[in-house]
Amino acid sequence: MSATRPLPISLYDQLIALPEALVGEIIGGELHTQPRPAGPHASASSVLGMNIGFAFHRGRGGPGGWWIIDEPEIHFVRDTEVLVPDIAGWRRERMPKIPQDQRFEVVPDWVCEVVSPTTQKKDRVIKRAVYAQHDVPHLWLVDPLARILETYLLEGGRWTVAGLYKDDDAVSAAPFDQITLALNDLWTEA
Repeated sequence: MSATRPLPISLYDQLIALPEALVGEIIGGELHTQPRPAGPHASASSVLGMNIGFAFHRGRGGPGGWWIIDEPEIHFVRDTEVLVPDIAGWRRERMPKIPQDQRFEVVPDWVCEVVSPTTQKKDRVIKRAVYAQHDVPHLWLVDPLARILETYLLEGGRWTVAGLYKDDDAVSAAPFDQITLALNDLWTEA
């Protein structure tokens, strides 16, 4: 009688088994984990998501036509290339319905990463390259400690700086340039 070996646990099975205190992503065939965001990070992400979502998610006082989702699990390649941006947005004409499970398999039209000292390299270099590879047209990077918003547009497979904003700037930036955001609202020391 031969002994059966247990099947290896897939990276995705490892990702979904992570404790709730960790955020997991699969990037380039590796499982990346990090703790949940600190206060300034979580606050900036929440306020930005609410401000954009209020205008664009249902069109209350704005143009509508978008799904704005906090921390979606985006499957660029099902279960093998899985990123979790802080906020992402999809035009409803491209993704008419929200998926019934946690897997978002339609490439977003916009992603936003709120960078921190521990996630900065991954957000600015590794994840940015994956977003470009999969043709995400708009990327925003928010640094709540430095009080900076960077906006990027994908052109010919490369990121170009669309705008750099700081402190208490009033921002109208693509793809949400139909509204004006007060950056000062994002910073916890405001």
